[in-house]
Amino acid sequence: MRGETYAYWYLRRHGYIFVAKNYMPHGVKGELDLVGYDGDTLAFVEVRTRTIREDVSAIPELSVNASKQSVLIRTAQRFLADRRITDGPARFDVLAIDNVPGQPPKVHLHKDAFSPQLRR
Repeated sequence: MRGETYAYWYLRRHGYIFVAKNYMPHGVKGELDLVGYDGDTLAFVEVRTRTIREDVSAIPELSVNASKQSVLIRTAQRFLADRRITDGPARFDVLAIDNVPGQPPKVHLHKDAFSPQLRR
């Protein structure tokens, strides 16, 4: 949850305007961490946070595998249908946060991290 809050404010400082947070549709497995506009583009943002230690390394964005992408796509389609959004560009972003104890978080924003066809 702390990672999502950090991501929200990070993206706000970079011009995103949010319309939903932790969107979970009824009857569909999945959750959208953040949904907001980056200019005219509706961005579905998946937030991944990992704590990095000397003995363990991780790349948080790699955890958004094909299975997770499929869930995100279905959930985004439901979001678009529920909100009756039928036009305009949309994309999937992944915001990865590396937490290193004793240091400020390192943020990696991957715009258009994967590009499925969204049916609208």
